[in-house]
Amino acid sequence: MNVTEKKWQDWPTHQVITPKRIFFILVAFILLSISAHNTEIDKAAVDTSKAFLSAVGMGDSQVLDGAVRFVSKAFPIQISERTEISRIEGLDRADLPWFAYVEIGELREYDALDEKWTIEQTEYLVEPLGYLKKVIIKMWETIEMGFWGTLISVMISLPLGVLATKNYAPHRLVYTGARFWLSFHRAMPELIIALFLVLMYGFGPVAGVLALAIHTSGVLGKFFADEIENAPNGPQLALKSAGTSSLKVLRYAVLPHVLPAWIAYVQYIFERNIRTATVLGIVGAGGIGMELKGRWDLFDYDHVSTILLVIFITVLILEFGSQKLRTKTL
Repeated sequence: MNVTEKKWQDWPTHQVITPKRIFFILVAFILLSISAHNTEIDKAAVDTSKAFLSAVGMGDSQVLDGAVRFVSKAFPIQISERTEISRIEGLDRADLPWFAYVEIGELREYDALDEKWTIEQTEYLVEPLGYLKKVIIKMWETIEMGFWGTLISVMISLPLGVLATKNYAPHRLVYTGARFWLSFHRAMPELIIALFLVLMYGFGPVAGVLALAIHTSGVLGKFFADEIENAPNGPQLALKSAGTSSLKVLRYAVLPHVLPAWIAYVQYIFERNIRTATVLGIVGAGGIGMELKGRWDLFDYDHVSTILLVIFITVLILEFGSQKLRTKTL
């Protein structure tokens, strides 16, 4: 049988550009353009371009002006604290805080009735490291919030994580209910939860701790459940065939395999909770965020810089410690 050989000119070629692909690219471009306009991506690009041009002396830019205004007031950072002695109850002048001293200064007040400023001489207590000390104390409170939020989250997510696995849930309804409950916790952002908890418990760290615990328990529970379901079946089947109970199978066949991953998840959640706790204070849920929000509203950008610097250093230290701990545990 003779087979007619095709010339190379007749060989079919793969067409990269087709009318169908051009249509899809055009539709995607239109949808992305609409989305970019809705989220003001186009405005951000224009304003950023104006900022770069303004930096080299071409035109004005609101973005650059705002950045310069913040930087000019943010440095040098505020470390000391100056308080009127008249506002300090029970001050013992013979037993002042370390490195603190009293100085005479001017107090300017505006008289609304006379519509003029009045200047009075008053005494101030000056603590050279007073504000830095205050920020560090608030940061420690934020770390404590992250710790207790993580601890309560683990207590909630461990049983739910086991019940949310097909292998160890006692019934299909229990499995579905546990998965739904974990998803419900994950779906609620910490800030929204904190808003409701502030109404219930009032301003303070307890609302932040519970908000962190509720949200991250959904995240940890899903991680725990997925690791259990992905554990090797061989050791589990071997113990089950010997008549071992489900709890012992979980203890001796599953836990040694998933424990390193669980520890890594808990460490990640702890770091994340500390970072998130710095923001929860904006809605009154305790921590350093309350101080940050108050200083920002008062345009005390030098105080804001001190707070941000302490947060940055704390995150670096926690990251370093977490890496060391992860290296030893894994």
